[in-house]
Amino acid sequence: QVQLVESGGGLVQAGGSLRLSCAASGRTFGSGHMGWFRQAPGKDREFVAAIGCGSGATYYSGPVKGRFTISRDIAKNMVLLQMNSLKSEDTALYYCAVRTGVRIATPLEAASYDWWGQGTQVTVSP
Repeated sequence: QVQLVESGGGLVQAGGSLRLSCAASGRTFGSGHMGWFRQAPGKDREFVAAIGCGSGATYYSGPVKGRFTISRDIAKNMVLLQMNSLKSEDTALYYCAVRTGVRIATPLEAASYDWWGQGTQVTVSP
């Protein structure tokens, strides 16, 4: 049974930084992707960033590119999201997700992920 546990969310002023962590347990991921998604009240869940478990290749959505950095700690089976220059529009519940193997769908597609965490709240005050 795979479990994903996010941490690191909180309240921060605009322009500030936060680092989210996602610890995976139950198995290691030699292929596939680990990703971050977010959902603001009244909005659909949206892709934020993803990283290849084996390749380390990274993917970012347009709104966060240049401000957020995704990385992975293979030894600890974790994925991290460093968020800088935060804006009020970054306020959302942030979810960690994992998908395994080779997929036709791009790592930007939420429906292609196999496991999800419970989410961690990020609130950015103006």
